[in-house]
Amino acid sequence: MTRERILREQHFDLNFIKKYESLMAQGNGYLGLRASHEEAYTEQTRGMYTAGIYNRPMEGESADLVNFPDVAGFRIKIDGTLFSLLAGEVRSYERELDLSTGELRREILWRKSDGAEFRFLFRRFVSKDDLHLVASEVRVTSLDREARIEVVTGIDAQQTNHGSQHLIEKEVRVLDEDVMLGTYRTSQSGHTAALAATVAGSAAGKESFAAKNRQLVMSVKVEAAAGEPYVFEKKAVVYTSLDRDLDGRTPEAACLDALAGYAGKDYGTLLRNSAAKWTAFWRDKEVLISSADPFDQLALDFALYHLEIMTPAHDERFGVGAKGLTGEGYKGHVFWDAEMFILPFHLLTEPRKARQLLRYRYLKLEQAQEKAARNGYEGALFPWESALTGEEETPEFAAINIRTGDRQRISSAVAEHHIVADIAFATVQYYLHTGDEEFMKTEGLALLMETGRFWMSRASERDGRLVLEDVIGPDEYTEHVDNNAFTNYMARYNVEQALRYMEQFGAEDEAYRDRAEAFLERLYLPVPDAAGLIPQDDTFLSLPEIDLSAYKENQGSQGILLDYSRQEVNRMQILKQADVVMLLYLFPDQFPLEVIAENLAYYEARTIHDSSLSKAVHAIVAARCGEEELAYRFFREACLIDLGPKPDSSDEGIHGASLGALWLATVFGFANVSFEGDCIRLDPKLPKEWSELTFPLRYRGRHLEISISRSRIRIIRHSGPELHVKVSGSEAEWNGRTEISIDLFRKKAE
Repeated sequence: MTRERILREQHFDLNFIKKYESLMAQGNGYLGLRASHEEAYTEQTRGMYTAGIYNRPMEGESADLVNFPDVAGFRIKIDGTLFSLLAGEVRSYERELDLSTGELRREILWRKSDGAEFRFLFRRFVSKDDLHLVASEVRVTSLDREARIEVVTGIDAQQTNHGSQHLIEKEVRVLDEDVMLGTYRTSQSGHTAALAATVAGSAAGKESFAAKNRQLVMSVKVEAAAGEPYVFEKKAVVYTSLDRDLDGRTPEAACLDALAGYAGKDYGTLLRNSAAKWTAFWRDKEVLISSADPFDQLALDFALYHLEIMTPAHDERFGVGAKGLTGEGYKGHVFWDAEMFILPFHLLTEPRKARQLLRYRYLKLEQAQEKAARNGYEGALFPWESALTGEEETPEFAAINIRTGDRQRISSAVAEHHIVADIAFATVQYYLHTGDEEFMKTEGLALLMETGRFWMSRASERDGRLVLEDVIGPDEYTEHVDNNAFTNYMARYNVEQALRYMEQFGAEDEAYRDRAEAFLERLYLPVPDAAGLIPQDDTFLSLPEIDLSAYKENQGSQGILLDYSRQEVNRMQILKQADVVMLLYLFPDQFPLEVIAENLAYYEARTIHDSSLSKAVHAIVAARCGEEELAYRFFREACLIDLGPKPDSSDEGIHGASLGALWLATVFGFANVSFEGDCIRLDPKLPKEWSELTFPLRYRGRHLEISISRSRIRIIRHSGPELHVKVSGSEAEWNGRTEISIDLFRKKAE
């Protein structure tokens, strides 16, 4: 029996309209579609995006992920009255996204001003079976009288990116009085996009087509009898010049071929084909939580759904944007989020996707080398914000001070260099978890050596030591500091691993080796002081403190910047997000547990959590420290970043890294999984609200299913060789079995 995985909206509220467009967005990694309503509302933001299609609105600006022409909109008139939830009376309303199938459904009982009642059912999905397909169905039923229904829909190219128009209309046509076809070109990047749509109704009606003001539409008018639903189906397809499945065709020809292939297939058939792929996804990757609050399970389901639809598994040329394909936040750019928060989910459930995300970086290695050279460094300096080309896409300025007119300069591109080591870290983790020597010998080793070369050139000498000056760590409220602990430790790891794999794979470079060994010997690493605190940087522990309680209560709003300038915040003990705590999460064996606990307490008290990346990382470290109650609170608060009650929390897209971090908190925090060679270690820290946790893992060719309850751990090995298992320090043997069970009470007693 299929378990229900439903995200519901129980009533229509304009204050939440953009938020639910993001939360209920649909996609397949190639295409993303915001959950805007079929009918128009001024407050909503229609959005459809395809991975990799970026365009610069003008010279000197960073590239936008292009908002494509809309194919989801419908204009419906009933006896000449435009259907709108802002008119007449809404008798009932429910919208739901079925995470099990990817279908969005909305059912409405609506009364016109003259008393006539109508039932509307809107359904649509972005196909997981055919990456190019968007299908819609609209059912309109007049409940008490005959009615004249008019439906208008098509391809609407009036969409913009916050006012920037990226697409030039090349041609719009209607073929055989059936297919609407539009061809567009991005104004700067020169990509071609073709969209085609066909519509069909359940009853004969008067049809007409029109093209005006960048809209190509079809209008259908029918006379509907009382009680008989009028059904209107629409199939739309998207192809671009970047697609690898064109097979020598133009995008236009590919669109027409696709629609021809759907002939005779109705909405239900196409949905079943797509839903079958979703069934396979949930079978392979589902995480099950037996919790006192069903919301925990919904939050994990929501996270996994979005992790799947945001990842362009079809093409390694494209990375994962911070908002996936659900909105225009951060212009659709790729950050360190991709390697540190999203890639691990794929690495341990479908390693092929993790490799593709790393190949995205490898394919941009030349541009990273060029950026390093322009900035006076060697090796590879990856951009803080990336798009298709691999060039730096971070805007030069952020918000304007409306009182002074000054623009706030963004420093990330010139100082937030830890992304270089983050990519190296992910590269090593991929190899350790897969043993993929083919990748590591060539692409992985190249990434490690060039990123390592960067750090060796980035360091400067001070008092006989090598230091890393003028950097920004993960915490972006402390800019331009020296010896950020996270950055220094990550840089060391980067260079260490470059040396390790050069030796393993016989990459002879004596000059590189000598230089690297000297770097590792002399690099300054912040260590715990007498109080056990690891200095976040050279000055942080000496900065003044202020009461942050009011700002912590309103976390995520960056409200502190309304009371203090960036410069003032930078000179106080105020953190936007986990920094040292992030270091402790990545290297749990680097410091004693009591040091980790001391630093967690100290730095969390000074962290506002204005970044969505912060809470789940704190949850992981708190769980490992045995503070399950605190960890669960952090976990729940991380779940609420998107799913919480704030009406505008996700207007510009979901928080992709935060959703990846929920999975991390579950597996690396509460299950407390770690790996060492062919050994898997578990030291569960389940919150008291959870009675059982079950999840799949893939590790070094093994397919495992792990179930953890209060009293027992069960591990099923579905495929692959045996491995060692350690639970709370005690080792269990497989002895040829495919399943082992460990009594936790007995282990604790021992």
